[in-house]
Amino acid sequence: MTSPTVLLVDDHATMRAGFRMILEASGIEIAGEAATGAEAVERAAHLAPDVVFMDVQMPDMDGIEATRRIVAAGSCASVVIVTTFDRDDYLFAALDAGASGFLLKNAGPEELVSAARVAAAGDALLAPEVTRRVIERHGAADHMLQSESNGIPVSLTDREAEILRLLASAMSNAEIARQLFIGEATVKTHVSNLLQKTGSRDRVAAVVWAYRNGVV
Repeated sequence: MTSPTVLLVDDHATMRAGFRMILEASGIEIAGEAATGAEAVERAAHLAPDVVFMDVQMPDMDGIEATRRIVAAGSCASVVIVTTFDRDDYLFAALDAGASGFLLKNAGPEELVSAARVAAAGDALLAPEVTRRVIERHGAADHMLQSESNGIPVSLTDREAEILRLLASAMSNAEIARQLFIGEATVKTHVSNLLQKTGSRDRVAAVVWAYRNGVV
């Protein structure tokens, strides 16, 4: 399997250097670096990385606006917001901007490498502790999650509910397939169905829906 390419975006050179060292030691290619949001937008378009690790607070343009512009430009890159939890409201704003997930700045080497691979595979990266904290702080988050049935109870099959719980535990499609002894294509079909039923625009939104509605 081809190793993913990553664009590192952070205004602190030491943080970028640390991430670079860890990722390159695991065979992951660093496509480039950026120290500002504006640089991130330009380099994401020019370098076409698989994944962007995006800081939030930076000069000239914050990471949320940079994420919005990268996604709006049609980039195939998965943007992972790198956060320290100092502002939980960034999480919802980043989801609205099109971020694929979140990574803690104090993440260990294995978590960092896993995040790059999971995001490159197109899977959402939302750790359970992130979801719980967001819900505890902000409650409903109705601006992000919309019920497809306007309040009518959503009916998931047992298998869909099982897969949703595994998504909430930050498993990728491949990991879910191995866990349930089914094909990865079957997992993708179930995920697509449960997204439609819950009115969630993506996997991250579905995980938060699961917490709000007691599936997890």
